Amino acid sequence: MTATVQRLVTPTASAATANAAVFALPKPASRPRSWQKTLGQIAANVIPPLVVIALALIIWEILCSTPGASLPAPSRVWTDAAELIYSPFFDYGQGDIGLGLRVLTSLQRVAIGFGIAALVGVTVGAVIGQSIWAMRGLDPIFQILRTVPPLAWLPLSLAAFMDSGPSAIFVIFITSVWPVLINTAVGVRNIPQDYRNVALILRLNQFEFFFKIMIPAAAPYIFTGLRIGVGLSWLAIVAAEMLTGGVGIGFFIWDAWNSSRLSDIIVALAYIGVVGFILDRLVAAIGAFVTRGTSAN
Repeated sequence: MTATVQRLVTPTASAATANAAVFALPKPASRPRSWQKTLGQIAANVIPPLVVIALALIIWEILCSTPGASLPAPSRVWTDAAELIYSPFFDYGQGDIGLGLRVLTSLQRVAIGFGIAALVGVTVGAVIGQSIWAMRGLDPIFQILRTVPPLAWLPLSLAAFMDSGPSAIFVIFITSVWPVLINTAVGVRNIPQDYRNVALILRLNQFEFFFKIMIPAAAPYIFTGLRIGVGLSWLAIVAAEMLTGGVGIGFFIWDAWNSSRLSDIIVALAYIGVVGFILDRLVAAIGAFVTRGTSAN
């Protein structure tokens, strides 16, 4: 009986082995090279905006090349303001400098004002976010103050500081601090209770809890507020410099308007847009690095 079973099983196993040898699995397809993937991603991100910009320039050229057009065409902008485009860092003395140097001057004020706003906003927001009663009492005040336009603060800052430089920095601070503060407070309020329980188990003091638990957990909210704040800072400095004077990009636009140099204004607007975009991307990149592995729930 045992021999019979062995004779029945043996051919079946041989057939299975033969079938396994015949039906081989296909080889996996080769993955594209990393540099090809990188080039594809760059092309996907760069080509569409370039196409849109080219179409916009063509339409702009067609509409503004007609006689009696109130705005200059791109070709005329290039002719009238070529030096501002290809030589942004010239310095002829007596305040006659390129747009690159003017942007750097404005960025210095933004760095000071926004840096103070970030420090105050994160610190005060973290403190307020730990108390539900403080949030309920102060949030309406914050919401009212953050809607005040930047230029509305300028007369008060000029009266307080008696100088255009500190006044412009104060306008930047008071404009950009609110989104940082509010988002930080909301982020702290949304820290999971499990994180707080871990801090109690580890017996962390307030200083350790702030830097090891609170800030990392609320980081996605904080950097959302910082991105909004840096954009408002750039808007505020341009508006403030139009009235306070100096050598910043805002004053250049106002001076060009008084001199009817529309081409210079258009080039300056392009500078402002590009710098604002770079500032936003820079803060976003820092936020992505700091908040890797976390998410705003």
